[in-house]
Amino acid sequence: MTHALEIRNLHIYYNSFHAVKGISITIPTNTITAIIGPSGCGKSSFLRVINRMNDLVPHARILGEVFFRGVNIYDPSVCEIDLRRRMGMVFQKPNPFPFSIFDNVAFGLRIQNRRDKVFLQERVEESLRRCALWDEVRDRLHQSAYELSGGQQQRLCIARALAVYPDVLLLDEPCASLDPKATKRIEELLQKLKEEITIVIVTHNMQQARRISDYAAFFHSGELVEWGTSAEIFDYPKKQLTQEYTQGLFG
Repeated sequence: MTHALEIRNLHIYYNSFHAVKGISITIPTNTITAIIGPSGCGKSSFLRVINRMNDLVPHARILGEVFFRGVNIYDPSVCEIDLRRRMGMVFQKPNPFPFSIFDNVAFGLRIQNRRDKVFLQERVEESLRRCALWDEVRDRLHQSAYELSGGQQQRLCIARALAVYPDVLLLDEPCASLDPKATKRIEELLQKLKEEITIVIVTHNMQQARRISDYAAFFHSGELVEWGTSAEIFDYPKKQLTQEYTQGLFG
């Protein structure tokens, strides 16, 4: 099995606060890996490091190595802008831009100076179809993205990330603010997308992590307690702390 990402001895500091402590983990290609653990355990910090979003955080300091297809993404030769194109990011709260539905999806392509109208139309339609959103919005592409429902906005944000053909999709609690119906659609979408790209999802929802993930990593107090297949983590955990968390004894 090939690995899309390999993290070696990762430490993250915010000033003197040690948020992530010596985490080493591999993320297999074309799988869904769930990062689970209680609030404040370093899950979101870990996710942001993978596409160098912590570069934008004042007083953040990163130690260790993050390899993407054999290249350390923190090597000075790596362009962080190109890296973020290859590592799409979707946040907890849907964050469509104050543009039309069409312009939201086309945004990243235009940054890459892809201006051909036919190309943009084809790629926008393709991305919306991949997110099962095309049939719902095809007749209102030039309306504001703010007119969409919360679940539609989140799928739009995923379509925007997919339009630039990322290799990895990073999701930070993407269903936290959605109703069960919208959550189900997002989960079904992710199951299809993993055939093409590697997905890493942070979630507090143990049922969701069990349903959709192939692998799971349990974080606690900034440390990696246990990592393995989802069956191992949820059904046959090796650590007592993992068992207590997945059974809902704390969180």
